[in-house]
Amino acid sequence: MIEIKRRAAALGFAATGVARLDPNPHAAELDRWLADGHAGTMTYLHRQAEQRKDPRLVMPGAKTAIVTLTNYFHGDRNPNPEPRVPRVAQYAWSSDYHEVLGKRLEQLAAAIRELIPAATTRCYIDAGPVPERELAQLAGLGWIGKNMMLIHPEIGSFTFIGVILTDADLEPDLPFEADRCGTCRRCLDACPTQAFVGPRDLDARACISYLTIEHRGEFTATQSEQVGDWVFGCDVCQDVCPWNVSFAGATHDPELAPHPQRRPERQGCVSESLRLNVSEGKPRGSFRSPFQGPVYSGNSSSVGRRSGIQGSRIRVGSLARRRCGRRRCLNLWSLIRLPARFNLSAQQRAVLDRQSVR
Repeated sequence: MIEIKRRAAALGFAATGVARLDPNPHAAELDRWLADGHAGTMTYLHRQAEQRKDPRLVMPGAKTAIVTLTNYFHGDRNPNPEPRVPRVAQYAWSSDYHEVLGKRLEQLAAAIRELIPAATTRCYIDAGPVPERELAQLAGLGWIGKNMMLIHPEIGSFTFIGVILTDADLEPDLPFEADRCGTCRRCLDACPTQAFVGPRDLDARACISYLTIEHRGEFTATQSEQVGDWVFGCDVCQDVCPWNVSFAGATHDPELAPHPQRRPERQGCVSESLRLNVSEGKPRGSFRSPFQGPVYSGNSSSVGRRSGIQGSRIRVGSLARRRCGRRRCLNLWSLIRLPARFNLSAQQRAVLDRQSVR
C-alpha cells in the first residue's frame, strides 16, 4: 500500500487513501434527501441510488477503493471584485479535469495491476454512481462539511476526488471520524440563495451551481436575482470556510493552470469573444470554447429556443444578459463543439447581434 501511495504522489495526487467497500453509512440520508425532492431534475441520482448506497454493486467483485484528492485551488477567493462581472467557479478555470485526472487515474490503476498482477481495476472521476465523498471519508482523507464538501484538514475542500475500484484485497486506512466543523456555520449563512435546509442538507433546486449548470428553462425573477453574477457554478460556501481560508494553497499543477480566458481578469470578456465569433460567421471547427469537457457536453435546444438557432449542439448553464465592461453581452458560457459544417444564417446572426448591444 505504501508503494501505491508513493506512485500516486509521483503522479501529482495531493492525498491518497484506501477504503473497504461496505454499504454507505449515509444511505438513509440519501433516501431522505431524494424523497424530499432536493435533487431537482437530476433524475440520474434516483437511478443510481442503490449503487450509491452500496458501492460494491458498481463493480462486481470489488473489495476496496483507492481514493485520490487533487488540489485545484488557484489562490484567489475573490476572483471578480469588480461588480457585475460574470463569475465562474474555480474548478472550471483550467483544462477539463475529467481528461487530465482520468489519464492519471488510469496510470495509477496500471501501477496497481503491476504490483498486484491478478487485480482488476475500474476508474471514476466525477462520473458514474460512485459515492466519492463518502469513500474519501472512509479512506481517511477528511470529513464531509456542513456545505456537503469533503474537507481535508491540510488542504481544504478545493479538490477533485478520483476513485479506483479494485478486487485487490488492500489494507484500508482508518476512516476520518471527527467532525471538525464544530459550531461554525459560515458556509450555511453565506449562501446567497439560502439553499441549505440545514447542515449537510442542500436543496439543489436553490443552489447556484445547480441553477447555472443543471437547470433548464428560463430563470424566474427571484432566481435571476439570487444567481447574481455567477454564470457557471459557485464557490461562495467554499470561499468562506475557515479551513480553506487557513489551509488552501494555490495548485502548482501545470495541467490544471487556469486557461488564459478563464482567469479572473478575462472572465468578463469571454462572452464578447464568443459573440463576435458567432456574428462574424467563423467556421464552427475553428472556435473552441474556453469551457469544454464532459461536464459541458450534450445536446440542448435551450439556446436555440431563445436565439432562433435550431439544431445547434449548444448547452449552457445560464443564459442571461450580464454587464460585460461597456457592453451587454449574451453569455453562452459553456458553448461547445458546434458541428464543423454548421452555418448560421444572416437572420440567426442578427438575432445574436440584437441580443448583444452596445
